[in-house]
Amino acid sequence: MIDLAGFALAVLIVEITPGPNMAWLATLTIAEGRRAGVGAVAGIALGLAGNAVLSVLAAGVILASDGAISRGVSLAAAAMMAWLAWEAWRDSGESSQAAAPRAATGRHALAGFVINLLNPKSALFLITVMPQFVSGGRPTFAEGLTLGAVSVTIATAIHLALVLGAGRARGVLMAEASAGMVRRVLALAMLGVAAWFLAKAFA
Repeated sequence: MIDLAGFALAVLIVEITPGPNMAWLATLTIAEGRRAGVGAVAGIALGLAGNAVLSVLAAGVILASDGAISRGVSLAAAAMMAWLAWEAWRDSGESSQAAAPRAATGRHALAGFVINLLNPKSALFLITVMPQFVSGGRPTFAEGLTLGAVSVTIATAIHLALVLGAGRARGVLMAEASAGMVRRVLALAMLGVAAWFLAKAFA
């Protein structure tokens, strides 16, 4: 049995935290228009989808190798969420725009695809967090793909919403005055999820 609601909430908390993808999409859309932004969103979505499939395969191999690894995965998931919380808190006083990747005109989709397909943070997140929302802690390939699809769908919806309302969304999420508060609140939420994973590891 899959806890889709719980997984979706964990993904949502991570995805709405301002980061490189969001900064890039906001600045790209404002500089070159919505068409460029939508192209980048498509590339990012395809990259995340490929990353998710590879992560599901990796998780299957890791979890099938030894029953004792399940606890280790829960601990790794707690550490992953705590790390993301620390990153969000650490960056709460600065804009993410400096970290935004750049791409030549007409190649934004390719840039988004490559950057996200090879993103180790996305893979590690899915490999460690996914089992926490499946009964027994060992998702089947079908369950893993379902959770991967949920993750990609949520990320893509957020990215697309940001692009379609770039000026307004950028003012709320990327402005220096509000970004710090947004990141701190989300950091605390991630820390709460990390504590839950840690408790689950020793349950």
